[in-house]
Amino acid sequence: MFAGLPELGISNGEDLKETLTNCTEPLKAIDQFQMENGILLPTLQSALPFLDLHGTPRLEFHQSVFDELREKLMERVATIAEGKDEDRYVKLEELLEKSFPLVKMPSIQPIVMQVLKHLPKVPEKKLKQVMADKELYKVCAVEVKRQIWQDNQALFGDEVSPLLKQYIVEKEAALFSSDLSILHNFFSPSPKTRRQGEVVLKLTQMIGKNVKLYDMVLQFLRTLFLRTRNVHYCTLRAELLMSLHDLDISEICSVDPCHKFSWCLDACIREKFVDAKRARELQGFLDGVKKGQEQVLGDLSMILCDPFACNTLVLSTVRNLQELLSQEALPRDSPDLLLLLRMLSLGQGAWDMIDSQVFKEPRMDLEVVTRFLPAMMSIVVDDYTFTVEQKLPSEEKTSLTYPTTLPETFSRYIQENRVACEIGLYYVLHIAKLRNKNALQRLLPALVDTYNDMAFGDIFLHLLTGHLTLLSDEFGSEEFCTAVFDNFLLTSFSSKENVHRHCLRLLNHLHQKVLVSYMETLTKTLEPPKQVLKQETE
Repeated sequence: MFAGLPELGISNGEDLKETLTNCTEPLKAIDQFQMENGILLPTLQSALPFLDLHGTPRLEFHQSVFDELREKLMERVATIAEGKDEDRYVKLEELLEKSFPLVKMPSIQPIVMQVLKHLPKVPEKKLKQVMADKELYKVCAVEVKRQIWQDNQALFGDEVSPLLKQYIVEKEAALFSSDLSILHNFFSPSPKTRRQGEVVLKLTQMIGKNVKLYDMVLQFLRTLFLRTRNVHYCTLRAELLMSLHDLDISEICSVDPCHKFSWCLDACIREKFVDAKRARELQGFLDGVKKGQEQVLGDLSMILCDPFACNTLVLSTVRNLQELLSQEALPRDSPDLLLLLRMLSLGQGAWDMIDSQVFKEPRMDLEVVTRFLPAMMSIVVDDYTFTVEQKLPSEEKTSLTYPTTLPETFSRYIQENRVACEIGLYYVLHIAKLRNKNALQRLLPALVDTYNDMAFGDIFLHLLTGHLTLLSDEFGSEEFCTAVFDNFLLTSFSSKENVHRHCLRLLNHLHQKVLVSYMETLTKTLEPPKQVLKQETE
């Protein structure tokens, strides 16, 4: 407990034991020991007997004086560090030399830690001693740990890894939330709110202003994204940069070439729309990637692969297409639309780019613009024509029935093209939001076969189940239940556990609205196999 005192020439318990062992008059020896090792203040000697008369133990008195002096010294250390003296760090290093031998003494340890915390460059020898001692490492300030981490990537990785796991668990839990609502879904929290999350705040604090640590975290995120293809790592990459931006950490923001692009995109995500002015800014950043700096595209693609960015880009694309329809204009004539597709394409190609280390923008399939989008617009026109027909007086009506088939181009592109598939899926969400039962029944069967099974991904199913709550009354019809379940969800629920879970989320919310006879069939269909139940109960 009193290790280090002899090094400083201060007596400890062992010295007292030796003195008492070798002396002939113990009481005199104790008085002498107290005199030599007590507070060296002559005027105090005459005052101490008064404390004895009041029954105050000497230990209690010395402890209170010690605590007071310790607080004063810690305040003084902070004052010196924040001052303007050129030799302030020399003073602190001298104090560190004197106090460090006592670092294991609980009463002195806070002072040593305070000195370490305020030294911008702790002597290497001391850092190694702290790192080698688990207990010291655990209690030292994050400012000291940063100096240790920057030269110990493995140790830093051990600290960061649980946080990254926690982040992914939280994101996935949000996608499987039992709350189904179009107003409160995965994409509802604002970027600023998301950056107040525990993991982002902890990582931001761990990094501080240290560019080296920031680069290490980015490298961890790239590696994990490559290993798992989990897009939530892309979200964290963007959130981390913008969290440092919120704190005005110019040391990092000024050297991250993605900073201004992320800042602009963040504003678009907040508004859930890319307006014309910001579209021009984003295009300027993309076009400004200089020769020899193409590697920046890897990070830009990761930022665009963030589901929150992707959500904003596709919502803006659907809105853009609606405007084109009202103007009777073609997709190829809209520069804003072409830019949105370019950014979507860059984001969707993030994994391939980082994996291959070939940093160039993926070539956009122009037929998405010239064939797929017109085919999608023709579906809107079909729908509009049918709606107008229904409103005509009976004598003017024709025997027009709602189309059941889809243009071959539409179906083929959502199977073969990543960007087209993303837009097609969001168009389905758009018509669900409009409570358009007919269009939904027409489109859902086409989603059974999509690019890379994107329609059965958690993000789309999370959004779709929320949007379907708007059509809750339609679940009383067998035709609608068949379209949603038999023709889409149940086609893959047995092979994809996540689809099974999303079906249960939907039914948990809507079971009272579903046709009773159909609900009985669904319950049997979605019941886990007997062997699974048996394993869980054992």
